[in-house]
Amino acid sequence: MKLLEGIRVRDLSRILAGPCATQVLADFGAEVIKVERPGVGDDTRGWGPPFLKDAEGNDTGESAYYLCANRGKRSVAIDFTRPQGQALIRALAARCQVLVENYKVGGLAKYGLDHASLRAINPALVYCSITGYGQDGPY
Repeated sequence: MKLLEGIRVRDLSRILAGPCATQVLADFGAEVIKVERPGVGDDTRGWGPPFLKDAEGNDTGESAYYLCANRGKRSVAIDFTRPQGQALIRALAARCQVLVENYKVGGLAKYGLDHASLRAINPALVYCSITGYGQDGPY
């Protein structure tokens, strides 16, 4: 049994700090589901080289960085700018213990996916918002 086995994490983060944080949670046994943009995914999928090679030795377009920072996670594509996507995120948040995001301060409020909105659905939710400049700055 791993330390965080049974803990469900929903990862709405991208690029660096959030994916690295949730990767550590996955390493310790948490079930992490990463939410990515449909058709595009996390920006870092295409960062490279180096890229993962296929069976013939050709680049797949999946960057080594992306694969490392997101190892041990499952991934789902959800467009949370649309009402149907927002409903899916709320359903995921209702059934998890931890949600991690790294959007601009207040950026998810316009979709009803901010701390207050999701805690209303799941009062026990640990909501982790990672920003580069704190929670009360202009960024």
